[in-house]
This record gives sequence, C-alpha cells and structure tokens, in this order.
Amino acid sequence: MKLLKPNKLKKGDTIGIFTPSSPAYKANEELFLNGVKNIEDLGFKVKLGSLTSKRSSEGYRSAGPKERADEFMDLIKDDEVDALISTIGGMNSSSMIPYLDFDLIREKKKIFCGYSDVTSLHLSILKFSGLKTLYGPALMTWFGEYPNGIEGSTESFLKAVTDDSGLSRELTPFSKWSNHFRDWSNGDWKNLPREWNKNKGWRVLNKGSIKAEIVVANLNTLVSSAGTSYFPDIEGKILLIEEMSAPYSREERSLRQLQLMGVFDKIVGLIMGKPEVPDTEGAPFSLDELLSEVIGPRSYPIVTEFDCSHTVPMHTIGQRCQVELKAEDDYAVQLTLLDSFVE
Repeated sequence: MKLLKPNKLKKGDTIGIFTPSSPAYKANEELFLNGVKNIEDLGFKVKLGSLTSKRSSEGYRSAGPKERADEFMDLIKDDEVDALISTIGGMNSSSMIPYLDFDLIREKKKIFCGYSDVTSLHLSILKFSGLKTLYGPALMTWFGEYPNGIEGSTESFLKAVTDDSGLSRELTPFSKWSNHFRDWSNGDWKNLPREWNKNKGWRVLNKGSIKAEIVVANLNTLVSSAGTSYFPDIEGKILLIEEMSAPYSREERSLRQLQLMGVFDKIVGLIMGKPEVPDTEGAPFSLDELLSEVIGPRSYPIVTEFDCSHTVPMHTIGQRCQVELKAEDDYAVQLTLLDSFVE
C-alpha cells in the first residue's frame, strides 16, 4: 500500500479531541480546559469528541472499546474537523483497533497526533490505512501545561502540521529539558515553577551515518504489539523508542524482547528518547550501558537522550518520514528531516 501524507493544517482549521484510553480530564478538569484554550490561542478551533465532551469515564478508561472507536471515527467523518489529537495516553488504546474503519481513515487523510499508549493507533493506522501519522504532544501533555503550554513542543508541532514545502530541515536539541513531576491534585501543576535541566544534547553510543525512514514508538506499547498484524515494518528503518516509567528491570525485559525478535538486526539506526522516570533499581550501570549490553555491537548509528519522549519539550516527528541521521562524536548529532510530514 502506498503511504499517504495527511493534509496540512492552517490557522482557523478545527482540531478534534478524542480520548482513546485514560479519562485524565477527571483527574484535572482545569488542566484539560487550559489545553483547549492554548490550542485555540494558536489560532485553531477545537471540537471535542462525543465521549470527551461529556467527560465520559469508566475508571481507567473513557468508555468501552467500540464507544471509543466511534468517537474517533465520528471525528474522522466530520468534515468540520481537520485533525485529531488525543486527550492523553493511558494503557488501552489498542482495544479500539478492531472497530476502526481504516479505509475511511485513509480517504479522509486527516492529521493524527499523540504519543505514548497511542502508539498502538499510530502503528495500526500506518499498517492498515497507509496514512502517515505524527508522533507528538497530546492535549493535556503538553498543550495543557500552565499557563501557555510548552513553548518548544508547540513550535515543533506547528512546524510539523503546517509546513508542506517539502524542504529539508534539521531538528536540534532544545536548550533545556525537564522531567519535573508536579502534582495535578493539589495545584502544584500551576503554582510550582517547573524545574529545568541544561540540555547537553543527544548522546552518541555508536557512530555512523544513514538515510532511511523513521518509525517512532513508545517502547512498552511497541512490545505489547509483538505478534500482532500491526507490528511495524522496521526492515531498513531507523527506530526511535521512548518510555515514561523506566525501571531498569522492565527496560531490560522490553529491550531483550525486541532483540530476541530480531528487531535490532533489521533496523539501520536506533534512537532512544529521554525516559521521564528512570529508576536504576540499585543497578551499578547506566541505561545506556544496559542498552549496549542488550543489543550488542552494531554497525549503525545509535543515539540516546533524544528530545522526543515523555520529557519536555518534545519534537513532533512524522511516521515513516525520510531522515538523515549523522552520529559523529559524543553529543554531536544531526537529524535532518528530508521531507515535510504533510501536504
């Protein structure tokens, strides 16, 4: 199936919001509404999906699988809606897959953006619709950041969804980054200033240079897709993986699963995003050392500490976009997007 790009956005277009898994608006309504406001302040209209508009909740999920798929497909069918962004991630977006109309998703060619658990929708849409999607921020994270969202994330998102020039452009590390957790329940999210770290850049574990398509995925969700019909085509691709909670024991298990599946033998480049919550669990080695232990010696470039992850800011990256990755000396990395994500 020929891969298609989604149609670009312009100011005044409407972004539909759907909730594929966690009903996080129940945890913080004010933050949810701040995300809506910040998207509107960028010049877009916002239309909430049927479940999202009524703040539907079944505890850990917004609704049953078919109801969640119906909300998504109603926004796809709605000619007033030009793009779809998820409220947040969660754990169960994959339950929607059997109920989605992938032919219609392909026909409508709407931008779809989200990250984390939404990886399952990225991969299934890519596989069954042949439509390229955008791995980027969700409504509550990071458009909902008080007061005006995360500036770097917003700038990267806007460039991704509006630039159809086809010209190459380089992604660069943000000057600072943060994984500062601030409680949503007690007002810290808006009253406690975010703590920032100086960004050293992207670390080179293995030098090399390659031009190839890129596939972006949350590591935990990618592993959960193993054995399914929507596991991505990674042969000859650069794989970008990222994680939220990263206790080393689970990281080793997930990375080893990919190694045993032959994933690291098929790809031509590997990028790992900054984990939001790393946990050594008493191990005397680093996550980079663990990664090197699992995948072994490779001839292709390997880069870590990348800014497309659960840390902020995050770059928005189009699935199966052609990129050039040059990993030279430590923290000397060039990632050049060779084409636009939209048309």
